[in-house]
Amino acid sequence: MTSGRENWKATGQGAGKMSVRELPASPSVQLGTLKAAIFDVDGVLLASPHEHAWREALNGITDPNLFTTGMYQAHVAGKPRLAGARAVLQALGVPDDGRLAISYAERKQKWLEYLIQAGDVEAFTDALRLLQTVLSLGWPIAAASSSKNANDMMRSVRRECGQNLLEVFDVNVCGRDLPRGKPDPAIFLLAAKGLGVPPAHCFVVEDAPSGIEAARAGGMTGLGVARHNDAASLRTAGADLVVTSLDDVAVDELAEGRIARTPA
Repeated sequence: MTSGRENWKATGQGAGKMSVRELPASPSVQLGTLKAAIFDVDGVLLASPHEHAWREALNGITDPNLFTTGMYQAHVAGKPRLAGARAVLQALGVPDDGRLAISYAERKQKWLEYLIQAGDVEAFTDALRLLQTVLSLGWPIAAASSSKNANDMMRSVRRECGQNLLEVFDVNVCGRDLPRGKPDPAIFLLAAKGLGVPPAHCFVVEDAPSGIEAARAGGMTGLGVARHNDAASLRTAGADLVVTSLDDVAVDELAEGRIARTPA
């Protein structure tokens, strides 16, 4: 029986050229030792309704319009649900944030489940192309998201070959109950262990500064994708490389175990 991963490779989903905007490379990038990839889900692979759900759930608590994309990236992305709820309410100056955080998180979850069922989840095509490139190299891949909804969202994305996005990954550590969320590196270290690849040989694709910090804290190469005009914050977090689109990574360099910019 052909696996979902083999189906994906056979159909050549999203094959394409990529490039990366330059930043000083870490030793692991320079030495060409990369041989595995770990992908965050929300904001990297999928344009999910998470931000929408967090904003809608603020109705009755405070003005939802105060919840911006920048606030989502800074206070929610990459964090466990309850921690994100507390961080948002604190950032908005909502009184009694400790008590309200639980109900806010529950309301957000109900909104998110509704939006997922309504089909409000789309895959980023540039991410699918990078995913296909990594698969074509024969490298193992892992999905690693703090979100307990990541698996349901990936299942909702189906490709022409019939399998869903979740089936493509060799290892999936999404939604695991860990003592601490990002920027703690636990989730990425767990993914690397599952792949059987030392952290120094893994690169992590992230869209949130906390995720980049987690990758670097775990001794991994951090590739930041700045989908929200936030390249500077990803660089500040320590990203080895930052892209505005994953359609810019030099495939020949990746095959050599490095991430580098395609010459103009």
